[in-house]
Amino acid sequence: MTTPLPAPAAPPIGVPPLTKPEMGLAGVGALAAAGVGALGLISSFDAVSAAAASWGFSAPWMLPVGIDVSIPVFTVANLLLIRMDMALAWVRFVPWVLTLITCGLNIAAGHSLSAKVAHGTMPLLWVVFSEIGAHVYAVRIGAATGRRMEKIRFSRWLLAFPSTFALWRRMTLWEITSYSEALAREKERQLARADLREQHGRQWRTKTPRRERVMLRMGDLAPATEDTTPALRAVSSPPAHPPVAKTRPQRRTTAKATGTAQRTYDDLLIEARAATAQWTEARLNAEAIRTEIHCSAANARRLRDALKAERAQAPALHVVP
Repeated sequence: MTTPLPAPAAPPIGVPPLTKPEMGLAGVGALAAAGVGALGLISSFDAVSAAAASWGFSAPWMLPVGIDVSIPVFTVANLLLIRMDMALAWVRFVPWVLTLITCGLNIAAGHSLSAKVAHGTMPLLWVVFSEIGAHVYAVRIGAATGRRMEKIRFSRWLLAFPSTFALWRRMTLWEITSYSEALAREKERQLARADLREQHGRQWRTKTPRRERVMLRMGDLAPATEDTTPALRAVSSPPAHPPVAKTRPQRRTTAKATGTAQRTYDDLLIEARAATAQWTEARLNAEAIRTEIHCSAANARRLRDALKAERAQAPALHVVP
């Protein structure tokens, strides 16, 4: 049996990197944001110093300097924690609290409504710009590590709230970070549910074996095809009277129809290794593997888990004694 040549790897899916003009524009924007934020902190110096003097501070300048320096310090600390994958939810709110204190003192120093708005807006600019930077940084780090969960479109929440909530719940419970992978699993789950109902009738929930019901809730059960693994076939008990095959025409691709020998799981694993050698971690999902090497959904999930396990164990193979 000749092994078919692997198809050329498709380009990685994701946001393209910034070009040099875009990087330059982003750098100019960052410098301008830092300058505007610094001006806002400096403008609040007099108001906070006056408030500190009225409270009996022996050195009133210490209060505005301490607050204004703490805001960027905690902002940088939040970015470093995100970079090291040790993010603390409460750290990002410390600059907000300090800025609100500064804004309150500045508003109290104003004598008119316009003066109060002007005094309160300037210190707020620094936190707004720092939140934008933290969001960009967190998204980039999450995309690189594969730990950040992709969001579900708002339009889907609006059009199909119950099913979208169930999809979001499965993504959260089973740590499915890819939205496209979650959709592929949901399609497979719906097909498996339809096949079970066709096989067992309206009471398919009580007639289906417990293991299959659990796998269906987890989204790990797909309709059986020609190369479904023996372990999955052994789950369901054989019916007393074999049902008439009602396979859909578009899913009825057998070894006889194609004229090629039936592939084993080892053959599929070899093909999957060659086809996904250049794939990123985010692209490595069951649906992409199934489409690339033309196998069943159940085998695609097994191949995905095996490939991810191999990639996770790869550094351990090169440990220097």
